[in-house]
Amino acid sequence: MPEPEPPPDGEPVPHPESHAERDDATRRTPGAEPHEDGRSRLWRAFARPTRGQVVVALLLALVGFAGVTQVRTNQVDDTYAGLRQQDLIDILNGLAGTTQRSESEIQRLESTRDDLQSDTSARQAALAQARQQVQVLSILAGTVPVRGQGVRITIKEGSGPVQVGPFIDMVQALRTAGAEAMQINHEVRVIAQTSFEDGTGGLLVDGRLLEAPFTVDVIGPPDNLEAALRFPDGPRDEFAEDNGAELTFQAVTSVDIDTTRGPVEADVAQAQQ
Repeated sequence: MPEPEPPPDGEPVPHPESHAERDDATRRTPGAEPHEDGRSRLWRAFARPTRGQVVVALLLALVGFAGVTQVRTNQVDDTYAGLRQQDLIDILNGLAGTTQRSESEIQRLESTRDDLQSDTSARQAALAQARQQVQVLSILAGTVPVRGQGVRITIKEGSGPVQVGPFIDMVQALRTAGAEAMQINHEVRVIAQTSFEDGTGGLLVDGRLLEAPFTVDVIGPPDNLEAALRFPDGPRDEFAEDNGAELTFQAVTSVDIDTTRGPVEADVAQAQQ
């Protein structure tokens, strides 16, 4: 290649531009600063990543996830990995025995529960029966007020005072017919221990003087009670024959017996054990 001619005297010699400088000038983006440092380019890459950078980031994330999964898999409990077959059989037998004992304990507890429930039901039934018996005995003993269907009897004097004999026979006939509660003149409750005597101007019932006309309220089956009063030679006929006293009665759907008696204690009789 012929060498370039030297410039005339007095003119500066031009320095040829290097290839590196020309390439760098060619790669510069129009509008970019000529002296941009590496930190600025890094921040600009994070702010506006290219499609290639996004793909690379995703690939790195997948590789990291696979590595974490592999580490966790390698950390699986390997307590029984180094045991012999006989050791594993012994462990299984021990677990089977523990299971059997647990099932036996469950059955025992369930049996105890069933027994307790049965005992509770039996106690509840016995308690209900006892309450019913107490209620019946309280009614018969006259210690509580009662209400129910029955009859109302009225006895008026005839030519003379009402005698105690026909009165006692009437009370006995009513009890036989199913009377459950009785009271006389709304003053005296009639019970098994009630006493009757002739008195001056009336009848002494449990020591209390009651005067005619007598009103007897009776709770029991109305049909049976009426039959007991009207049968031939019964209470109605007996009162009519005794000084001409008049006995009338009527069935009522509701009778209130409010008089009560205190508990009566037996002096001689004792309950058998």
